[in-house]
Amino acid sequence: MGQGVHMQELPGIGKRYDIDLGSGSQRVSVVVRRDGTRDLYVFTSRSDEPTAVLELTEEQSRKVGAVLAGTFFEA
Repeated sequence: MGQGVHMQELPGIGKRYDIDLGSGSQRVSVVVRRDGTRDLYVFTSRSDEPTAVLELTEEQSRKVGAVLAGTFFEA
C-alpha cells in the first residue's frame, strides 16, 4: 500500500488500514468490514487504547472521505 499506510487482513471480519500521520503519538486505523461498515479508530497517544471510535456506514464513509479529500463542495 502507499507510504505510511499499512493493510492487514482480519480473517472473518475484513481489512484494517493503519495510517501513519507522521507524529509518533497520532495515528488512525480504519477497519473495513465485509458488510461495508467502517470503524474509525483515532489514537492521540502511544497507548493501544483509541481516544475515539466511530462506526460509519458505507454512505457516511463516502461523505467523510469526500470532505477530507477536498472533493465536497456546497453551493
